Formats: sequence, structure tokens, C-alpha cells
Amino acid sequence: MSVLVVSGTGTDVGKTVVTAAVAAVAAARGERVAVLKPAQTGVAPGEPGDLAAVARLTGGAVRTRELARYPDPLAPLTAARRAGLDPVTPRAAVAAARELERDHDLVLVEGAGGLLVRFTPEGTLVDVAAGLGAAVLVVAAAGLGTLNHTELTTRALRAAGVACAGIVVGSMPAAPDLATTCNLADLPEVTGVPLVGALPEGAGALDAQAFAPVARHSLGPRLGGEWHTPEP
Repeated sequence: MSVLVVSGTGTDVGKTVVTAAVAAVAAARGERVAVLKPAQTGVAPGEPGDLAAVARLTGGAVRTRELARYPDPLAPLTAARRAGLDPVTPRAAVAAARELERDHDLVLVEGAGGLLVRFTPEGTLVDVAAGLGAAVLVVAAAGLGTLNHTELTTRALRAAGVACAGIVVGSMPAAPDLATTCNLADLPEVTGVPLVGALPEGAGALDAQAFAPVARHSLGPRLGGEWHTPEP
């Protein structure tokens, strides 16, 4: 696995923190890691975006690259149109990932929002993953409603012939309610995809030193960590 695409079931599910966790665990193993963000939305020029969070959480141990940013907090295509800027094409994202792959052991490509959010009128993150021949790691919410959103996402991947590397809960509450507890067992059952991690709520606010062990203990062996799905 030299390239891994990270997508969410929607916005604000913890995609950037999970990306940082995968990067931190790989970097701690001595791997050369790069994180590519093809399109950053909702951030003005000069302001810190998702890659700044990745750099902070990993202590600057990974290389980051952003292809374009658009100030409005919208889907990349819509945000590009409103800003009067060119959209980022899947082909450009694939080319950038391939370039980073030459000098890195692992390249993480973080999408924007959900899997089918448009980069161009015809292009989504699915096209980026397919062009790279890469699997997609799906970041899901913890609570009520996540079963539907996650199954739709994994079905879309399956329909496109793109492999799913697993599901990670992006923000697991310290005191989960009944739905959240049940979802840990139900997510792999309804999707046919293994649950490979769960990041604790608030992990993104940690500094790099505190984040490193949290990342290791929150990701499963498939992602280089030590987490195991709790017994029901």
C-alpha cells in the first residue's frame, strides 16, 4: 500500500484527524509519508487549512501538498466556480500523487467532504482512487444515521470497482450512547467492510507528542496500529 485515499461519509466526521493518525503511525515506523489535499475549501489564502492540522498533529514529520484552495465552504466544484478559479481535476490529483509516490513510502490523499463530492462536473474522489489503483479508507461518524451513510459510501465504491481499505470512526465519544455502541458491531455487518479503528473525540486538539500514542492505539493492525474492535 503506497497510496491510500481517505474519504468521509460526509463533512465533519474526522477525516483530517484520521489522515493525521495514519500518517503519524507510518512516520513512527520510519516511513517517508506525504499527505496530498487536492482541494481545500472554506479557507482563505494564508489561513491554516487541513494540512496545517496534519502537520501539527504529526510534529512536521510528513510532507504536505495542497493543489488548490477556495474560500467558500462548499463542494470543490461549486467553490471553484464562485471564486472564478479553475477546478482541480482528478487527473491532476492522480499526477500529483504519483509524483509524491516516487519519493515516499506512503502517500495519503485526503478528499473533501464525502466520496461523491464533485471536483469537476464529471469527476469525484472515486475517479482519483480509480486512476491511482488505490483503496479508499472510509471515515464515518459514530452515532445515529451512520449506518445508512456508510453503507451508501461503501456501495458506491463497490459499484465503481474501487477497493475499500476499511472503516474508521472519526470521533468516538468517551461515553457512547446505545446507538453508537451498537454501530461498532453493525457497521461491518451492514457494509461487509471491516472496522479498522476509532479515534477518540477531541484527539485533534492534542499536541503531536500526545497524539502519537493515541493514533497508535486507535488504529487497527491493518493501518499499523494496535486497536481491536471491542467485544459486544
